[in-house]
Amino acid sequence: MTTDALRATPKVETPLRRFLTDFFASKLAIAGLVGLTLVVLIAIFAPWIAPQNPYDLRQLDIMDGRLPPGSKSFSGMTYWLGTDDQGRDMLSGIMYGLRTSLAVGFGASLLALMIGMSAGLIAAYFGGWVESLIMRIVDIQLSFPAILVALILLAVLGQGVDKIVIALVAVQWAYYARTVRGTALVERRKEYIEAARCLALGDRRIVFKHLLPNCLPPLIVVNTVLVASAIALEATLSFLGLGLPVTKPSLGLLIANGFAYLLSGKYWISFFPGVALLFTIVCINLVGDQLRDVLNPRLQK
Repeated sequence: MTTDALRATPKVETPLRRFLTDFFASKLAIAGLVGLTLVVLIAIFAPWIAPQNPYDLRQLDIMDGRLPPGSKSFSGMTYWLGTDDQGRDMLSGIMYGLRTSLAVGFGASLLALMIGMSAGLIAAYFGGWVESLIMRIVDIQLSFPAILVALILLAVLGQGVDKIVIALVAVQWAYYARTVRGTALVERRKEYIEAARCLALGDRRIVFKHLLPNCLPPLIVVNTVLVASAIALEATLSFLGLGLPVTKPSLGLLIANGFAYLLSGKYWISFFPGVALLFTIVCINLVGDQLRDVLNPRLQK
């Protein structure tokens, strides 16, 4: 084969390269991914990059309470985003709050994904009374508002990180189950599943090795949406005083701490944590929207 023929040979585009090309074709998706990466890095390295530990009483001074942005403390430290009523640096509080909010949001969504995915696969594959039982439970779950279910559970369980994770998992698993079940019903009727059954493969191997990989694209999209929803719901519950305790800071608690001072002009105590929460949710949704467009062939241009 000549050199000209080699140059004329088209390059084989792998699925991964095609996915990356389609994903990074959107400037909004790139901005969302960069913003989300920045938020995650700040949350991970907060103990090392935060100006202070806002929940270490030895580093706080009540005389620095409710200082406006750009003020300096008696020790010479500059509070770029101001302080709250306890004299805690708002910038440090947001960094530590992101750690808790992201950990709760991603952790609860991951557990809900595992439970809902298993329930949806079992319902679609076995059918019959198993499918009817699981889907009736899902329908009952989805018939109630998510925040109402979470409020009832937290009123019974009390405050705590584990309690709010349980509440968020109980709220979200049904969305994953319905999504997986709808996708798996279509895949179950295809030839490769019938061929696996003819080869006498075990049900577990067919479900998790053959059926599950083809249900992952819509799951990835749903997961990005529900992670943002979990973070927002945790912030709402913490704002209402039913989520995380004050010893486990989150963005919702930071917003709640400054709500009583809004009318007195101390806007920064709630404003900056609210901006951080909004920025995080918008970045996750931008990434999720682009994933939906890339992974769904019907939406591709």
